[in-house]
Amino acid sequence: MSAPPIVAESAPDTKRKKAKVSPQRQQLSFGARLRRDWPLLLMCFPAMALLAVFHYLPALGNVIAFQDYNPFAGDNPLEAFLYSEWIGFGNFEYLFKNPSFWDAVVNTLSITAFQLVFYFPIPIILAILLNSIMSPRLRSLVQSVVYLPHFFSWVLVVSLFQMMLGGAGLIAQTLRQSGMAVPDIMTNPDTFVFLITSQAVWKDAGWGMIVFLAALAAIDPSLYEASAADGAGRWRRLWHITLPGLRPVIVLLLILRLGDALNVGFEQFVLQREAVGRDAAEVLDTYVYYQGIAVQQWGVGAAAGLFKAVVGLLLIIGANKIAHRFGEQGIYSKS
Repeated sequence: MSAPPIVAESAPDTKRKKAKVSPQRQQLSFGARLRRDWPLLLMCFPAMALLAVFHYLPALGNVIAFQDYNPFAGDNPLEAFLYSEWIGFGNFEYLFKNPSFWDAVVNTLSITAFQLVFYFPIPIILAILLNSIMSPRLRSLVQSVVYLPHFFSWVLVVSLFQMMLGGAGLIAQTLRQSGMAVPDIMTNPDTFVFLITSQAVWKDAGWGMIVFLAALAAIDPSLYEASAADGAGRWRRLWHITLPGLRPVIVLLLILRLGDALNVGFEQFVLQREAVGRDAAEVLDTYVYYQGIAVQQWGVGAAAGLFKAVVGLLLIIGANKIAHRFGEQGIYSKS
């Protein structure tokens, strides 16, 4: 007897079977999923605990922004929260009517915009240049030297710049001995934004390029080989292969930087605030310290911090929607 003919399954039948299987996989009970995924959950537990203790739990303290908070109102911190007078948006009204607050906001946004143009591209350029070095030993040496300053404190960084560029520094003494005029660099409020940007580049540009080096390592080398075989030069390979491979990471970090636009740092500015003056070095972080914590106006400081967080969240959401319009994933995929 001849074997029965084998009938090939049609595409709709195959899709129907797949549709029947997928709901069964999703009907696992919570206990079954817990038994299956407990190693992954255990690995994530330390990071989740750190987030809960140092981020989510302190976020409850934002209630101070709506109170005339008095830490001595009770016998413990919880009673201080409960017994402090509730004033609603009074702290925000004080902030928004205070000209020094808006001066700090303008300074912060100006510094962020300047650093987006003159600092943000530098780690990308460093990563591309370092990736073009063929010798692995030389590449490791350059990478170590470039990102080593990231581990220096801002006190040490400002001290080094003071010893090199200050009025009694090495460059000033050399120029003075040569009979040349000594430029005012460390105490000039007009060039302060250039000074802090150069300090940030020296300290953190090498560390920031690590992310872009990882993105470059993920690009398929065969793309470069095929383009070189087709006669593409180095600049064409950079434009058509390297930069498109880096584009998702660039967009992601740019969105995160925009969300952090009102946070340009504290130590770097507080260390140089007296040298250049409050008008040039007052940013939101130093404003919170001097106008909130130093004078014990806890509610005002909390209101300024909450204002920063809300504006940052809105900037992230807006920048992410713009990235979706240009076909990028952003920090989360479009639903």
